[in-house]
Parts: sequence; C-alpha cells; structure tokens
Amino acid sequence: MKYFDMYIAFVFAIKVGFILLALTHLYYKTKGEEESKNNKTVLYWKDRLEFTFVFLMSLLLIYLFNPRYNRLNMIDNEAKILLFLFGFILILTAKWSVFFEESKWFSTVQEIAGRKNE
Repeated sequence: MKYFDMYIAFVFAIKVGFILLALTHLYYKTKGEEESKNNKTVLYWKDRLEFTFVFLMSLLLIYLFNPRYNRLNMIDNEAKILLFLFGFILILTAKWSVFFEESKWFSTVQEIAGRKNE
C-alpha cells in the first residue's frame, strides 16, 4: 500500500471516528445527559478529531494542488469523497453567527424586510 493510500485511509478513519462520536453526543443530548462525564469526554474527543480532520485535509489540499507538481491524477474516488465531505464540514462548522449577527449589510436587509427587532 502506498503512503498516499495509507494517508487517505487514515483520514477516513478519523472521519468515521468523528461521526461515531457525534452520534454518541446526539444520543446523550436526547437522553438529557449533556452534563454527564461520558458526554464531556465524547465532546472532548469529537472536537479533537474534527480539528485533526481539518488539519489533515488542509495538508492534503496543499499536497495535491501544489503549483510546482501536477498531482491531479492522484485524486481517486476516496480522495474525491474526502474533498467533497471536507467542503460540507467547512460549511457546517463555520461560525455563521459572526457572519449574520455582526454584518452591517445583513442588518440593513433585516430592516428593509421589516424583521429586525430593536
């Protein structure tokens, strides 16, 4: 197995771990055990795995799209899926409240629409 394939498999494993921890957290949340020690441990590791995934995917992007080398032929099905998921993860984990709450143009749109409560 090549290093690139091992790297992709490792990133997939990190993502699967993150999904399992996210589902576990959702389970604790629906049971009303958000303050339990187990849930706090799950959240701790979920956050660490999410950071690790984003970091490894960033390294993958730097490696694949380095302008000095043409590595586009290395983008196989697994890499395509990871890049696709990475885009969704970035959109879902973005701090949308910063964008919408502090944005001057969004406040203006709310005022025009008559929806801003002051």
